[in-house]
Amino acid sequence: MSDPLPEPASAERKVRPMPGRLGIGLNVAVQVFLTLVLFGGVNYLSFQYYKRWDLTEAGSHSLSTVTLNYLRKLSKDVEVTLVFPRNSELHEPVRALLEEYQRHGKKRVKVEEIDPVRDVDRAEQLKVETGLTLTQNGILVRTNKRQRYVLEEELQVRDPSKEGAPVVGFRGEDAVTSSLIGLLEGEQKRLYMVVGKGSRSQEALEGAGQSFADLAKQQNFDLQALNLAGIERIPEDAAALLLVGLRYDLAERELGILRDYWRTERGGLLVMLDPNASTPRLNAFLTENGVTPRGDRVLVAQSTSAGMRKEFAVEVSFSAASPVTQPLSGALTMLPGQTQSLALPPEDDARLREQGLRVTALIRAADRFWGEREFLDALPVAEVVSGDALGPVDVAASVERGAPSDDRLRVVSSRLVAVGNAEMLNPDTMLAECLDFVALSVNWIINRERLMGIPWKPKHAYRIQLNEQQNRTLFALTTFLMPALALMIGWLVWLTRRSA
Repeated sequence: MSDPLPEPASAERKVRPMPGRLGIGLNVAVQVFLTLVLFGGVNYLSFQYYKRWDLTEAGSHSLSTVTLNYLRKLSKDVEVTLVFPRNSELHEPVRALLEEYQRHGKKRVKVEEIDPVRDVDRAEQLKVETGLTLTQNGILVRTNKRQRYVLEEELQVRDPSKEGAPVVGFRGEDAVTSSLIGLLEGEQKRLYMVVGKGSRSQEALEGAGQSFADLAKQQNFDLQALNLAGIERIPEDAAALLLVGLRYDLAERELGILRDYWRTERGGLLVMLDPNASTPRLNAFLTENGVTPRGDRVLVAQSTSAGMRKEFAVEVSFSAASPVTQPLSGALTMLPGQTQSLALPPEDDARLREQGLRVTALIRAADRFWGEREFLDALPVAEVVSGDALGPVDVAASVERGAPSDDRLRVVSSRLVAVGNAEMLNPDTMLAECLDFVALSVNWIINRERLMGIPWKPKHAYRIQLNEQQNRTLFALTTFLMPALALMIGWLVWLTRRSA
């Protein structure tokens, strides 16, 4: 018997009924719900857990380690108000900076933005609350029942050596963090600037005083004048003493006052020497502490078509071995005016070790410069027999008295910074690196390392030079080729869908 023939395949196929409206609606609702859950979950996770990269060369959109560490330890709420019109050139960089403070402030930092041109009512209300006139753009920092208004000019770094003093950098982080620390510290550190000893000129003395006054406002310390002839001892509230470009030497009694202050556990000295001044007692005091002014001139002699030329403006670099200049390590700058070299002892000097002194070089001249004794000669030549200091020579150094041998230990010690140049803060020739060095030195000698290591961000201007052929190519690329490419892609997509 033969096997029965198989039934047609159509007979085995069972027709499945179409789902009803309820089933279709339920299926669509579940899909929409899962899509929303997935979309919302991805957005929530990306909002809570994300990573940002600052790809700018100078780290323009990142806060320094000093500021980040301070923000993590904030114990009080901080209110920061941005008072800038939206069309201001600084509005965007300042707003981005304050957003970083808010993001890292662990909900302690609250940022508000006020446009005094558009938000007139809010600006008037802020005037009543703070008592400020708000005649200039700036940043208002309020905490610890105190306030500080950082003006727009304090956020910029200018180059006075160029015509018009153009803006070359942005120092917003330094200004805001300095204000924040000063407000939370309470009482300002008081620094005394020695007067009554003359200067190379009255204009130079007034210029240095104004530069230190501006620095005091930025770094939040109190600057006062002090005449050593009218006192018996340095005031108890002195965090540091500034001796800038003294023209006349200290008297024996004044030198005794200076020595007594230095021997305390918290003495701080910044000495900026005028190479043209005769100050043997002050030089002897520095020599006692390991820094000997040589009385020469750091220079380089160059042969030109017009003859031999002496260059007294010294190209220098900053040491990376000291916390004072470590933030500036790798930077090069010029010291204006005239500079004398400093003789420093070897690191294993037994006399200094017995006295508990540690001497560190801070600024060194470029290799081609040397310390010349006979600097008035028309053709100076570096000679060891003449007592010249062959390069590279040191022009600034730090001295720490009572410092522990282990750098990891933190103790209050007497600190001194000596510089063989008195024109670093001349407003007419001052460079940004020189101002930063003085600010770092002041914060170091008053044992306030928290304000060290916040660099300003340089402002770069880039220009692209295109010839006529390159301009034509760029015009054709953007006007014809790119739109044609978009049309071609759209036409290919239409053809693909039509054939399917």
